[in-house]
Amino acid sequence: MNPEDFKLPLGQKASLVSIVCDKFENHSNIMETNISLKELRELLRTLGIIGGEEYVQNRKQIDPATMLGEGKLEEIANAAREEGSSLLVFDFELTASQVRNIKKITELEVVDRNTVILEIFAHHARTKEAKIQIEISRLKYLLPRLTSMWGHFSKQRAAGAALGGEGEQQLELDRRMIRERIEFHKKQLEEVQKSREQQRKKRQNQAVTAALVGYTNAGKSSLMNRLCKVNVLEENKLFATLDSTFRTLNPDSKPPMIMIDTVGFISNLPNTLIEGFKTTLESALEADLLLLVCDISDPNYQKHLRVTQDVLKELKIEDKQQIIVFNKKDLLNDPVRARIIMRNFPNSFLVSSYDEEDMKNLRQHVIEYFLAKQDHYDLFIPYEAGEAHSRVRANANVQNTVAHEQGIFYRIRIPDFIFQQLGLGSFILAPADAKKLEQNSPLT
Repeated sequence: MNPEDFKLPLGQKASLVSIVCDKFENHSNIMETNISLKELRELLRTLGIIGGEEYVQNRKQIDPATMLGEGKLEEIANAAREEGSSLLVFDFELTASQVRNIKKITELEVVDRNTVILEIFAHHARTKEAKIQIEISRLKYLLPRLTSMWGHFSKQRAAGAALGGEGEQQLELDRRMIRERIEFHKKQLEEVQKSREQQRKKRQNQAVTAALVGYTNAGKSSLMNRLCKVNVLEENKLFATLDSTFRTLNPDSKPPMIMIDTVGFISNLPNTLIEGFKTTLESALEADLLLLVCDISDPNYQKHLRVTQDVLKELKIEDKQQIIVFNKKDLLNDPVRARIIMRNFPNSFLVSSYDEEDMKNLRQHVIEYFLAKQDHYDLFIPYEAGEAHSRVRANANVQNTVAHEQGIFYRIRIPDFIFQQLGLGSFILAPADAKKLEQNSPLT
């Protein structure tokens, strides 16, 4: 079995299929269904698949065998062929038996929303860890669906070497090979995660961090570029960024202030991707400050913000200090909405990543937040303690210095966890002594 044989073919045209049923989550009414279909169309565009017509059936009950009625599926299949679609994409998760039954009725290739998301993650992952985690998720999702998919993929492989019979024996062989690959990737992942954990601990001891989190395509990478003056990939596509990216926010501060751009959130994430998704978000666990980025121009911004907050709860980091950043105000044509939002979220920021003043104000707010969290220390270091002087200047924000006959008075601002590593505790002054030395008066 070649894993590449089980990739979704790209560049084809696909018809979108959905449902309206008051008992079905995220599809209980036509508005919810249309919102989800719009997102599915964007997912397909990200993957390079042309989205065709949309076909929706209103139902009182879900058909457990096919979701939609058999007659409706036949009607959709005929219409899809007429528009040149070779693929039906269902806007919800399908079981293996449902895929098999729908294929039998429509005689077209069938995939669900989860397959599309998994393919996007597989195509866009860049780091070794993300690639491994996503491959595990994809194989786990494929395993129970192999029977329904096998006939199609065996056609793709027909041009290659002869496979012998295409019966249960070959299916079981493929299943075993998938399980073996999952175990192989799990062992790889353990080694990569050990290395990443060491890097994370090193950062925690040397820097303070702020993480950009939010729904996919909210503009996190654009904000990263403007705030940190770097060039991280930014595209108007869902999941343009899948790997956490680290950049320096303010090189002049001590310790360094690091900004982290994380993978975007999305509703109805495939169960097999949840753990892998959380792994890519673990960089947010180490952050001292979370910037919740929300696309204010999107009509569904409230749902997107709710999904973001729900994911933070799942990660158990909802209590971390947060700043809500409503982005893309340049695309907002409704000034009333802006006023309502700022009234409901008085401590939030309404910005455009292309507005220099907005970026300057947001950047300064984050820097001042970190500086305000630092502790003040008054030190007196004799001249002969040369290494101590070097440690102060290299690691602390020096607010004032006064030279004396025997040494130098320093007033510094620095995070306590950094100060404890420097071994400068013996030079700390009592408040009364600090006041005298700062005024250039001798100690008595």
